Amino acid sequence: MLTLSSPKAWGLALLLFIPFSMNLSANETPNSDKQQAAAVLDALNQYSSAADWDNYFALYDEKGIFIGTDVNEHWGKAEFERYARPTKGWRYDLTRREMTQHGDVIWFDEILSSPSYGVSRGTGTLIKTANGWKIAQYHLSFPIPNAIAKSITEQIKAAGKH
Repeated sequence: MLTLSSPKAWGLALLLFIPFSMNLSANETPNSDKQQAAAVLDALNQYSSAADWDNYFALYDEKGIFIGTDVNEHWGKAEFERYARPTKGWRYDLTRREMTQHGDVIWFDEILSSPSYGVSRGTGTLIKTANGWKIAQYHLSFPIPNAIAKSITEQIKAAGKH
């Protein structure tokens, strides 16, 4: 007879408990808010490279905004759609992403690689809605190495982009 003081009983209890606890973790992980939000951002990059604008813009909240690399690119969803729909899309491949959640808001910072522009950074927020996670704000920028920042900002000044 096994008792709780028996080492065999504890071993058996652990063997029975570990698969159950592993199953709970495995079942919870794919549905986590951060993973769902990451899937939205992954889809965003897939849809933009295919110029699949219906699915792309369905990922944005109706009040969502896009802030582009040009100082004049601060667009609501409808304005951004008017800009994007005539294009053949753009490709950004994920290199690294950080996400932080606070309730029904997730903010992110991702490093991307583009055949056209090289390294870029996407930052923004997603909000949890009745229809899942939606992009509330996306900001695309080009990170400038400190060693050349002065030269680049001088070029921006000379171009009149302020």
